Amino acid sequence: MGENNAKLNTAGFVSREGFGLPLLTVVGAGLAVRLLVVAFVYKGFLDPGRDHWEFGYEAGHVARSIATGRGFGNPYWGNSGPTALVAPVFPYLISAVFRIFGVFTKASALVLLSLNCLFSALTCFPVFFAARRSFGLRTAKWATWMWAFFPYAVNFSANSVWNHCLVALLIALLFLLAQHLELTDRALPWIVFGFLFGFSALVSSTILGILPFLGGWACYRLSRQGKHWMKVATLGALALLITIAPWLIRNYLAFRRPVFLQDNFWMEVCVGNLGNAGHWWNGDVHPSGSAADLHEYLRLGETGYMLEKRLQALAFITSNPGTYILRSIRRVVFMWTGYWSMNRDYLREEPLDPENILFLTSFTVLALGGLHRALRKVPQTAMPYFLVLISFPDVYYLTHPDPGYRHSLDPLLVILASYLLVSRFSCSRRIVPEPG
Repeated sequence: MGENNAKLNTAGFVSREGFGLPLLTVVGAGLAVRLLVVAFVYKGFLDPGRDHWEFGYEAGHVARSIATGRGFGNPYWGNSGPTALVAPVFPYLISAVFRIFGVFTKASALVLLSLNCLFSALTCFPVFFAARRSFGLRTAKWATWMWAFFPYAVNFSANSVWNHCLVALLIALLFLLAQHLELTDRALPWIVFGFLFGFSALVSSTILGILPFLGGWACYRLSRQGKHWMKVATLGALALLITIAPWLIRNYLAFRRPVFLQDNFWMEVCVGNLGNAGHWWNGDVHPSGSAADLHEYLRLGETGYMLEKRLQALAFITSNPGTYILRSIRRVVFMWTGYWSMNRDYLREEPLDPENILFLTSFTVLALGGLHRALRKVPQTAMPYFLVLISFPDVYYLTHPDPGYRHSLDPLLVILASYLLVSRFSCSRRIVPEPG
């Protein structure tokens, strides 16, 4: 798909109209901006307070445990044993950096923040190719430039030691590959899709939430073309299972019971729902914010603690279904607008919320406007965007939101916002996707 007669090489933007700057230059510009921010903020990650808690949170502590030979465990304070609180890829990445550059050192902070910046800058590639395939070359140019300097992309890459940028890159890659799967029943692309989905699930298990929708849509499109989808879909599913199987086996051996990728769902439900209606996060029922909860975690072990959290969460939901539903609706609003409360005490904790609400709400309106236009003009092209946007955040509506969680969808939202802007303000030029 793309603008009629547009041509592209992998080194940059090349069309019959011409576009002077290569794609690699846009990536480089985005990376440079992010690294510049790193130079100003990295010292904040060197604060030894709470045993370097800000340096990766649970992932950072697990990485230290790995790097010091104690295995994948000990996500908080004390020797608590094995854990499945976090998916394995990012802690192992941090631990590799720790082994080379030192645990919680300045060098490690700079390397990890730079890697996050690289992940974010590289997202320009799937943003460009997915936008071009969906809405044409002009939209792809706008979207790529927008992503290079997108404030949230800069912030979460340069100012966070977490997996947000890697998850955003992986979702964009999965989306781009799924666009190709709609047109082919060859085995290899589906196997690659399965392996990439499996790897992504080992970065963040929430990514699996979009699998039935992206994969199902591709199967539907193949069936409409009279192509054989069952065999290739089965091969893709097998590739996914092969990829995640070692971690599932590890979890079973570590906990003597099945644990599917991560075991923290009910703890997150408690954090987002028990008490503290004034904020979307309640640290008083989490080991990182409550001495009592940390004591319970260490006393019961991770398995016992998570079982206790499950009972607490279910008891709250069954006793307060109306409150749970209302808080879930508030989480939907927060995810797409940034608004939770204008209470004075809340704003003392979140002083940048008024500005963030204005920007995020405006951006959401643009992106959803682009989605609405696309659903009217090119519904088959727009449907995968719609399916990902409604499926990925669902787990956060049930548990608790975080500004970084929605960032995983920002590459697709940037494409949709760019499509609306190009459609409205380009020089009376019609943007149409190429057939096939």
